[in-house]
Amino acid sequence: MIRAVESQPHASPPVLAAYSYCEAVTGRQARNFAYGIRLLPTPQRRAMSALYAFSRRVDDIGDGALADDVKVGRLEDTRTLLTRIREGGVAEDDTDPVAVALAHAAGAFPIPLGGLDELIDGVLMDVRGETYETWDDLKVYCRCVAGAIGRLSLGVFGTEPGARGVDRAPEYADTLGLALQLTNILRDVREDAVGGRTYLPADDLAKFGCSAGFSGPRPPEGSDFAGLVHFEVRRARALFAEGYRLLPMLDRRSGACVAAMAGIYRRLLDRIERDPEAVLRGRVSLPGREKAYVAVRGLSGLDARHVTRRTVRRRA
Repeated sequence: MIRAVESQPHASPPVLAAYSYCEAVTGRQARNFAYGIRLLPTPQRRAMSALYAFSRRVDDIGDGALADDVKVGRLEDTRTLLTRIREGGVAEDDTDPVAVALAHAAGAFPIPLGGLDELIDGVLMDVRGETYETWDDLKVYCRCVAGAIGRLSLGVFGTEPGARGVDRAPEYADTLGLALQLTNILRDVREDAVGGRTYLPADDLAKFGCSAGFSGPRPPEGSDFAGLVHFEVRRARALFAEGYRLLPMLDRRSGACVAAMAGIYRRLLDRIERDPEAVLRGRVSLPGREKAYVAVRGLSGLDARHVTRRTVRRRA
């Protein structure tokens, strides 16, 4: 069983200021993520903001305009900082607010900080320009950059005492991360192509005549782009269905957070499925009112109850 620590260490003014900084970064740069973590109690919300701010720093290095060798150096510097955090080497008055907040969060919750090492590994794959021949190849990358975040988050959420099948909670958290990342890949297929990156597996692209890539607002001539998108949507839906088995293992507010974040991406997936070529014309997104509805639905526990009923029917 994974349990959140119930009595968090006292947060001093420097630590509270560090958390405020991380929450500002999260609110400004992670609108979908922020909708979910608003539903958490304050200690968990702060810890999740610290995780996001550190992850955002890693992603920004990989996505920036620096030379590749400079990116590698900065990513390794970030890994060194992570080691300091893990070893208790960051003081509350350190000048890096993200490090201060993450160090405090790691003392308050059983966060598996090795997941952030995996994130750095995944971003290094981006810097090296790796491509992926098969879904199995792509899964390795997705587990680094998204599955690991699911497992890190689970360290903050904890699991409910007596929850059935709780030993598989990290696996389900990892799978939900894969589902979110594959949705991201579909949404950003044009943006990534303009940046010189291709994430969809090469054998999938070949199967649907899309090996030429996506450099313009229309699919490659003669391709079955809609077929490709629908194929990947089905794969993502299967991952969501498996990952949602995590929800009954979480307390109400943690489950609401996960259901809100996953629900937003599932609705993005619905939009992409209805109009596959929309991802070539621009970024597909949800209006704020729809995100708010998903958050309310998550807080109501509807998704968790649905998963529980479905699991019971399968066992029967």
